[in-house]
Amino acid sequence: MKRVTVLGAGGWGTALTVHLRRVGHQVRLWARDPDLAVDLATRRANPVYLPDVTLPAGVDVTHVLAQAVADADLIVLAIPSHGCRAVVRAAARHMASGVVLVSAAKGLEADTMLRMSDVVAQEVDRRHPVVVLSGPSFAMEVAHQLPTAVLAASSDPRATALVQAEFRGPYFRLYGSDDVIGVEIGGAMKNVIAIAAGVVEGLGLGHNALAALITRGLAEVTRLACAAGGRRETLAGLSGLGDLVVTCTGTLSRNRHVGIELARGRSLADILAGMKMIAEGVRTTGAALALGARYGVELPIATQMAEVLAGHTDVRTALDALMLRRQRSETESV
Repeated sequence: MKRVTVLGAGGWGTALTVHLRRVGHQVRLWARDPDLAVDLATRRANPVYLPDVTLPAGVDVTHVLAQAVADADLIVLAIPSHGCRAVVRAAARHMASGVVLVSAAKGLEADTMLRMSDVVAQEVDRRHPVVVLSGPSFAMEVAHQLPTAVLAASSDPRATALVQAEFRGPYFRLYGSDDVIGVEIGGAMKNVIAIAAGVVEGLGLGHNALAALITRGLAEVTRLACAAGGRRETLAGLSGLGDLVVTCTGTLSRNRHVGIELARGRSLADILAGMKMIAEGVRTTGAALALGARYGVELPIATQMAEVLAGHTDVRTALDALMLRRQRSETESV
C-alpha cells in the first residue's frame, strides 16, 4: 500500500482517487475550494463532477495543500493545464524528496507552449521523476470500473514501472512509454480536433465527414508531435489515435460538446458559462498554433477552430475553408 495524494477534485481527480483506493492505496484528495472539500468529506461524493460515485472509506479530503502532499509516496496532478504551474509551485516545498509525480492533465501552457511535464519539472527544479498518464479515459467510465487502457510515459523507466504497478487494477491497464513528447502532444491536440468533430456532429454532416475529420486530425497531430521530437508510432497508439477517437465520438467529451453547441449557433462564452468542467481544447488551440509556427508545421484544422473560437468566422465558413484547400498527396508532410 502506498500513500497517494491526488491534487485536483474535478471529475478526473475524483475518478483516480476512487480507483487508487479500490486497488488498495491510502489516498488523500486535495480540493482547491474549501467548501467543495467539506462537501466531499461529508457527503462522500463529488456533488459537482461525479455525484453518483461514492468516495470509499480510507479517502481523506483536505483543502490544505501542505497537508495534502506531506509524506506522500506518489502525487497525482489532476489539475487543469492553466492552473498546474501555480499549484505545483506552492506544493513543491512540502513534497518529500524524490517523490514520483504523475501528470494527469492534457494541455499546453498558453503563454509558454510548454507541455505539462515540462511545467512540472520547472517548478520542482527537476528533483522529482515525472510520469505522464494519458490515453482514452473518460472519468465517469473509470469511476464505474469499465475497462480502460492508458499510457504511463516517462524518461525514467523505474518511475514508469512504479506507476504501472501501483495504478493497475482489474479494469485499468497501463502500457509504458518513453516518448513523453508524443504522448503529451497527442493528449493535448486531440482536444482541439474534438471541437471540430463536435462541429461536424452539430451540423449533421454525417459519418463520412467525421471519419475524414478524425483521420486528417490524426495526421495534423502526428506532424506536430514528430516535429517536436515525438515518434510517429506513438500517435498510432493509445495516447494518439485511441484518445482522439474517444474524444471525437464519445458523448462524455467536453470538447466535442463545445463544437456541437458552436454548430448550433451558441456563443463560446455562453457555452463555457454553462459547463461545470474545463474544455481544455479551447485554451490549447492558440498554444498549438504557436507551437506549430515554431516548428514550421501547418495545422489547418486547428487554424480554423481558432478562427471559430475567436469569433472571426462561423463554423460553415471554417468547414468550407478546409474542404477547398489545395488537393495534395495524402502522405504529403504539409
